[in-house]
Amino acid sequence: MEQKDKGSRVIVIGTGFVGSSYAYALLNQEVVDELVLLDLNKEKAEGDAMDLNHGMPFGSPMKIWAGTYADCKEADLVVITAGANQGPGETRLDLIEKNAKIFKGIVEAVMSSGFNGIFIIATNPVDILSYATWKFSGLPMNRVIGSGTILDTARFRFLIGQYFNVDSRNVHAYIMGEHGDTELPVWSHADIGGKPVLSYSNIDMKQLDEIFINVRDAAYHIIERKGATYYGIAMGLVRLTKAILRNENSVLTISTLLQGEYGLDDVYLGVPAIINRQGVREILDLKLSNEEHDKLHHSASVLKEATKPVHDLLK
Repeated sequence: MEQKDKGSRVIVIGTGFVGSSYAYALLNQEVVDELVLLDLNKEKAEGDAMDLNHGMPFGSPMKIWAGTYADCKEADLVVITAGANQGPGETRLDLIEKNAKIFKGIVEAVMSSGFNGIFIIATNPVDILSYATWKFSGLPMNRVIGSGTILDTARFRFLIGQYFNVDSRNVHAYIMGEHGDTELPVWSHADIGGKPVLSYSNIDMKQLDEIFINVRDAAYHIIERKGATYYGIAMGLVRLTKAILRNENSVLTISTLLQGEYGLDDVYLGVPAIINRQGVREILDLKLSNEEHDKLHHSASVLKEATKPVHDLLK
C-alpha cells in the first residue's frame, strides 16, 4: 500500500453508540487529521460532525465532516461500526444473518470508491463479519482486521489488576478465540511484570475462574444495565488505530485470518498479533496448554459453523 503525502483520513461507518464514542475518543487523543462520518441516517452523521467540531477548540486540530462513500477513496482506514445491536438476552451470534447482509452492501460501496486502505471491523459478531469483509472486499487478509478480543483482553487485564492490586497496564494476559461465549483465558501466558500469575502462592483458582466468567459475560451485564457497551470498545478501536497509523508494531489481540497457526485455517478469531502500517504484520503462535488448545479449536469450530450464512451470500 502506497504511503500518502496528505494527512491521515479515517472513515467511520455507523454513528451509533460505538461509532460516535470512537469519533469522540479520536478527537481527544490527537490520532488523525481527517475524520469522515457516514450513517444511513445522514442527519445523525451531520449532527455528530457538528457537535464534534464544536469541541475542536478544546481538542486536537482536525477536519471532521459527514461524508459519502466517495470519501473512502482517499481513506487510510475504514472503521465499520454499523449494524444491528445485541439486545438483552441475545448472543452475538444471533446477529449473523441480518448483519452479514448489511455488510455486503457496505463493503461493496466502499470498494467501488477505489478504497485501498485497511478495514477495521467492530460490529458483532465481529469474527464472522471480519471474515465476511475479507471475502466481500477481495483485500489481502492483513488489511481486514476485526476488533476481536481486544476489549475482552482489556477487561481481563483490568480484573486481574484489581485482584492483585496492580496497575492493569503492568498485567500481560490474553483472551483468545471468539469475541463471545466460546472465548478462553490464556492463563499459561498471563504475567504481572514478568512473574507468571499461576506462580503466585496465594492465588485461588476459583477466584481466577470467576475473573474469566466476569470477562466473558461483561457485555451481558452492561447491556442489562445501560442497553449497550461502547466506551471500552471505542478506546480499544483508538488503540488499534494508533498502532496502524503510527506504524507501532504493537501486539494486540485482534481478529484475523488463521492460515495454519494453532493448527487452524480459514477462520477469523481473536489471537495476539503484531500490528503496523500494513495491518497485521504477524500472528503470534503461542504454545498453549492442552486445555487451552482444545478450547481454541472448539471456539474455531463454532465460528466456522456460524459462518455458513456468509458463504451463502458469496454464491
